[in-house]
Formats: sequence, structure tokens, C-alpha cells
Amino acid sequence: MEYGSLPGIDKPISRLVQGSVMIGEDKLEESFALLDSIFELGCTTFDTGHVYGNGSVERAFGAWVNDRGIRDKVVVLSKGAHHNRDRQRVNPFDIEADLHDSLARFKFDYADLYLLHRDDPSQPVGPIVETLHKYKEKGWINAYGGSNWSTARIEEANAYAAANGLHPFVASSPNFSLAVQIKPPWENCISVSGPAGESERAWYLKHNMPLFTWSSLAGGFFSGRLNKSNLDSAETYLDKLCVECYASEENLKRLERVQTLAEEKGLSIPQIATAYVMSQPLTIFALVGCRSADEFRANMEAMTLKLSPQEIAWLELKSDER
Repeated sequence: MEYGSLPGIDKPISRLVQGSVMIGEDKLEESFALLDSIFELGCTTFDTGHVYGNGSVERAFGAWVNDRGIRDKVVVLSKGAHHNRDRQRVNPFDIEADLHDSLARFKFDYADLYLLHRDDPSQPVGPIVETLHKYKEKGWINAYGGSNWSTARIEEANAYAAANGLHPFVASSPNFSLAVQIKPPWENCISVSGPAGESERAWYLKHNMPLFTWSSLAGGFFSGRLNKSNLDSAETYLDKLCVECYASEENLKRLERVQTLAEEKGLSIPQIATAYVMSQPLTIFALVGCRSADEFRANMEAMTLKLSPQEIAWLELKSDER
């Protein structure tokens, strides 16, 4: 496993970050077994969210950490202030409420990294930054940032922080994968994939801001389950959503090239897609939603593979040579 760091967090942060949507308090034994097996492989960092499972995910994750006595070894990426069907929720009131909820569900004193799950550009950044700064000063948050925030808004937030002597955003969590979205899978999402995301990626590189990238396998498009001949047979909600958001002609051509490269290197389709993300000239922590230790181990193996610039350009359809 490779590890990185963030200002404010004094633990090693695994470059592969395990998701948590598959766990829950109604299946604790199964959840604990999965988390144990992935932790034993060297994963220290886990992605959670206030909105996941109506709190069941956070309760299950907290129960596991507390039962195993490993709070000092685990980096918790917690997210809050997700919008709901009734209203936008990126404001001091909802940030505070969600943080209180999450820590109570976890039975933790603090979150290692706290990300705002969405943004609301109609809200001024000042009160948002002031609220996050207040809870960092109280010791409830060690570091903070934004998920699905544009670089323009992050820059605005950090300019406000600098001008007022406050802690800045130190991390961002957009979508990034080889596949380019036809449309966002959910509302108010930000992607930095493809040609349209080049300027955003350049900003992150210039400012050396770490990325915690979600849907690095394009929602299962590079899972190995889907191909051009079976798109109509997608049955589950997530597979149907994947087809709807990613199954363009260009992405299908990218998938074919991923398969070709995987066969040549003796690897799997997901491993090549993961290697593409981890081979970027950016500080990337890839969020993965593995449902077994074997899946996680395969992703770890992919981290050791660095694709050449020629291979990356070929996968991106920028070149027919590699």
C-alpha cells in the first residue's frame, strides 16, 4: 500500500480509500468481516457520508472502529451538508447539524477529514469557511475540504480564509476516471474527467491540492461486467445508471482499449482503469467501493503499475499510437 499525508492529519492516509455504502447496522457481522479484511491489507482510510443509509452506514462503521479499538489508526473521511429533495443544505446550520449527527453516530470525538458533500454557489463562502474553521479549532475536525466543489469556489473559499486568518480547504473530491460522463449520475456533481476537465486538473496540479476521486471506475463501467454487447441487459439500479451516464461511443472505444491493454499486461479491466487514475501527475487518493478483500487487493496491485504517457494518450483516444 502507498500512503500520503494532509496538513492537520498525523496518520498515514492510504492512497486507496475504501467506501462504506455496502455496510450497515442491519448486517454488522458481514460489515465487520469486510472492514477487517480490507484494514488488514493496509487500508487506513475510509470514506463515509451523513446521507448514506440514513445514518446506518456511519453507525456500523463507528461500531467496527470502536469494537476493534483502532481509532488512532483509522483516517475517517466524513461528508456532510448534502442537499435533500426539499432544499439546499450548504450553510452553517446544516453543516453544524450534520457534523453533530455524524460524530454521535460514530461515537467519535472528531473526524479526520471533513468534506462538504455538495456546494451551493448561491451561498457566500465566508460563513461556510468560518463554520468549518470553528470546528477545526474546537478539535472536532482535523482537516476539511469540498466534495463536488469547483476549483473557482475552492479558490474563493481559500482566498477568504487567507484574508481572515482561517484554515483553508486542503482537499477536494470530484469525479475522475478515464470515462467521460454523458451526464452526471446525481445532481450537483463535479467531474474533472476528459478534455472538459483539463483546466480544473491543471489548477489542482498548480496548487498541489490532493484529490479524493470518486467513481474512478466510472460507476462500474470499467468493472469488467459491461461491454458493448450486453448494455441492454443491465438489471440493477447502479448498472442501469452506469449505462445511462457512461455508455457513449467514445467511452465504449476507451473500454475496448482498456481491455486490449489489460490482456497484453496480464491484468484485469478494473486494474488498468485504476492504474490510469493513479498514473496522473496529481496527488490522488482513489475512492473504491470494494465488496471483498480480493477486489481491494487487485486495486492495490494496480497502484504499482504506472502507465506511460503514450499509453495514457492512447486510452484517452488522443492518439492511435502507443
